[in-house]
Amino acid sequence: MDDTTERVLTLLGLLQQRQVWTGPELADRLGVTPRTVRRDVERLRNLGYPVHASKGIGGGYQLGPGQDLPPLLLDDEEAIVTAVALLAGAGGAIASGGDAALRALTKLDQVLPARLRHEVRALSVSVESFGGGRDPVDPEALMTLARACRDEVEIGFDYRSTPRRIEPYRLVASDRRWYLLAYDLDRDDWRSFRVDRMSAVTLRTWRFRPRAAPDAATYVQEGVASRVYRQQARFLVRAPAETVRSQIPASAAVVKPRDRDTCELISGADNLDIVLWHVLTLGHEFDVLEPPELAARCAELGEKLTAAGVRS
Repeated sequence: MDDTTERVLTLLGLLQQRQVWTGPELADRLGVTPRTVRRDVERLRNLGYPVHASKGIGGGYQLGPGQDLPPLLLDDEEAIVTAVALLAGAGGAIASGGDAALRALTKLDQVLPARLRHEVRALSVSVESFGGGRDPVDPEALMTLARACRDEVEIGFDYRSTPRRIEPYRLVASDRRWYLLAYDLDRDDWRSFRVDRMSAVTLRTWRFRPRAAPDAATYVQEGVASRVYRQQARFLVRAPAETVRSQIPASAAVVKPRDRDTCELISGADNLDIVLWHVLTLGHEFDVLEPPELAARCAELGEKLTAAGVRS
């Protein structure tokens, strides 16, 4: 019974991750036969989860909205309050829990009755926050992007007044902002977008097959820390990667371990003197790996600092 319960919960989690699964796909993921999948789907239905099945091309099992919430045992008022709280967290009011809030909200959205959605939208505009945390974003846009990532549906939006047409892959949360990693169909390449700079976010009607993608968090971090700037620099820092990461924001530099005692730091700026100053203030010995002219700049500044010390 314990194995069956665990398997049924795993099945529920899979159904919440994307819009449609075929029977053979679920059987392969669960390590069972298609017949066992059909039995487990029936168990979920008996528990109150609205699992729909369709045949033919594009068919399969789908977790849809039902007349009643499943045995999460939330009444309408509790469901609304929960969704509004998650919207606040995902939108920026809860800096440390925003990504978890969005994941939970995406799952709740999968089974939230349609009659409650307009009430959630109406109440969410009344939620505000103060103090630190992420830059606020439109919760409705964030949810639309989350659904598109989950359901593998193309999306369109305006980005700095320019229309974009993309295949969404992952939402990534930094310490300050939300980003979307997506494949830009018009530019035929991967791009990262700041969610707070998007407007008119809409789901398109075309589904897509996911491409081989870069690691979402690494790609976005490298873009924020270096690729967006006119100049980039790499350093070998003689300190453990964990130590250096604790000294510099993730949005300012990418830190990669070399071994137990050294790491590589990658950053960018319009003026590399700024990057050099920040690396210097970390307090560790370091070497400039690139660009070569930055190493020459170190020697030049070193001579000036030495001369200043002698004159004093």
